[in-house]
Amino acid sequence: MPRALISVTDKTGVIDFARQLSELDFEILSTGGTAKALREGGVTVVDVKDVTGFPEMLDGRVKTLHPNVHGGILADRNNPDHVRQLEESGIGGIDIVCVNLYAFEQTVSGEHTLANAVESIDIGGPAMVRAAAKNFGSVTIVVNPAEYDRVIEAVRAGTVADLRLELSAAAFRHTAYYDSVISRYLSEAAGVDSLTDTVTIGFKKSIGMRYGENPHQSAALYIDPLAKDGVARAKHFWGKELSYNNILDSDAAWELVMDLPEKSCAIIKHGNPCGAAIGSTLAESYSMAKSSDPISAFGGIAAFHGVIDLAAAEEMTKPNNFLEVVIGLGFDDDAIEVFKNRKGWGQNVRLLIASASPDSSYLTVRSVRGGVLVQDSDEDPANEWRIVTDRQPSESEMAALRLAWKMIPHIKSNAIVLADAHQLRGVGAGQMNRVQSVRLALEQAGEFSSNCALGSDAFFPFPDSIETAAAAGVKAVIQPGGSVKDDEVIAKANELGIAMVLTGIRHFRH
Repeated sequence: MPRALISVTDKTGVIDFARQLSELDFEILSTGGTAKALREGGVTVVDVKDVTGFPEMLDGRVKTLHPNVHGGILADRNNPDHVRQLEESGIGGIDIVCVNLYAFEQTVSGEHTLANAVESIDIGGPAMVRAAAKNFGSVTIVVNPAEYDRVIEAVRAGTVADLRLELSAAAFRHTAYYDSVISRYLSEAAGVDSLTDTVTIGFKKSIGMRYGENPHQSAALYIDPLAKDGVARAKHFWGKELSYNNILDSDAAWELVMDLPEKSCAIIKHGNPCGAAIGSTLAESYSMAKSSDPISAFGGIAAFHGVIDLAAAEEMTKPNNFLEVVIGLGFDDDAIEVFKNRKGWGQNVRLLIASASPDSSYLTVRSVRGGVLVQDSDEDPANEWRIVTDRQPSESEMAALRLAWKMIPHIKSNAIVLADAHQLRGVGAGQMNRVQSVRLALEQAGEFSSNCALGSDAFFPFPDSIETAAAAGVKAVIQPGGSVKDDEVIAKANELGIAMVLTGIRHFRH
């Protein structure tokens, strides 16, 4: 008689699966709560303790770790010596192993103690899964309830052996993901440096996509099981499916607006801010942000530091306007109705609710061919700014410098920002030289340049950018400093009557 060992935390569909195996003349072995559930479902079950000859021990920590279990799983049925050893030891083979693991991820996602987390670490389960997956030549391993029907069909058709390699790979993914979550959790609990000799980060698929950045690329969104915030965890409750580029731009918009005060708005297009503002209301902030660059804002992503109300929704849905995504901390019901009733793009705009992103750093992972680059996220550390020019910034100029510096980490290098105290006015992004970024930002700001402060993500290697800014009327500049020509740059600022602040912090973004 073939045998199946079933021991699962997720009991979705397991009773029907076991019943069908029993009808196919499988003997069902099981443990604890699973055995109880199967019996209550009318399935005849043999307790694993009757197979091992030992009761469950240590509050269930030891129940399947026994040769009578692992010998039955690991024996290669095509190896006569393995078969002989099973017979001599009186061990019966196990043909199907259906196991999924203690809900560690669920435990640590809610209120818990370290002791709770430790008790949610499965030992016997992964051991059985890995044993069965290793011995896929003889044993079928099933870790996902979604596979139950396919396995039953294959058993009936006599083709289950054809599935075993695929199911083995899925099982090792299952345990690798599980262990990665535990490893990261315990490392954080121990205060271990995140950039250890080996870094293993498990991600879980959240959204399948029609294509990636371009139509010929495949793509999907995966979520970090230990992260609770950000666009990856946002609730998408209205509009058509999110694309790869929608998510990238939504993330850029959300990370920026969370660095700005409440009631602010940021508009992103192709990964860079084309508008941002701090108004007295969300509607005013959006109107101001859009006015920074109305052409680029068309078809952009708008993010709000607040709950989107009726006035903001009405401002966004005015004629001759189009947005791909709107994201906020929430939406009032009447605001949602405005989008739903907007003819044309209102039916397709994606509405997202996200939670406020914390200030703490997190690991960023970026692929290069053959490996990945891993670093902490770019959070602005506490640092004392230095005014290095004879002229001191005015109060309004200092407010503009602060806003410009908030914007800088969110713009591709070489990054230049022109901002007044309340609004982004000009951006120079992603240029190969800093002077060209300055020129682009000034061109966009136009007549507003003389009322703006200028921010730069890195030092000025020469005074030429200061001369260009001064010619447009800029009176205050913020930059990291650190160039061998800092003295020349500061001297030029003094000569031109510009106030200059050095932060000591660089914000490259490539």
